[in-house]
Amino acid sequence: MVTTTEKVPLRAEALRILREAGCSRDVIAHCKAVAALAVRIAENCQVRGLEVNLELVEAGALLHDVGRAFTHGIDHAIVGAKLAESRDLSPSVIRIIERHMGAGITADEAVKLGLPNMSLVPETLEEKIVSYADKRVEGRHYVEIEETIQKFADELGPQHPAIQRLRALHGEFSSLVEEQ
Repeated sequence: MVTTTEKVPLRAEALRILREAGCSRDVIAHCKAVAALAVRIAENCQVRGLEVNLELVEAGALLHDVGRAFTHGIDHAIVGAKLAESRDLSPSVIRIIERHMGAGITADEAVKLGLPNMSLVPETLEEKIVSYADKRVEGRHYVEIEETIQKFADELGPQHPAIQRLRALHGEFSSLVEEQ
């Protein structure tokens, strides 16, 4: 749960951060599309009685790819989290940025990828919502989950654990998303 002392930027500030970091128009458009879907999922969670912080979901979704201003590599999430940390943003926002890649990356996988030895698997409801919404948006367009799963299978191999994590996220949120 986000406390009142944590700095969670509102939409206008998050968009300003993206622009000031140097994110391209395409990255910003992608972040806006992910945020729209993530907020819709979060609102549907609330309707079902789940406690979810809408401001945190929107801020995290808008900023999830801020690191792409500097790199489009797998490390963009770590780079983005460092940028968010340098701006004294909420640790909750920082964790969303760190943990949005794939359907999460275990500490062992992170080390193999040259990332810090830490779990990058989404844990909180807000982290999971943003990670899932990101997998349902390609560029600025919504995609079916099977398209994303096929892309993962092509890149990582059909038995990669990330595919099972993605299917699990889909199981949690598929009923909360209107199919596009």
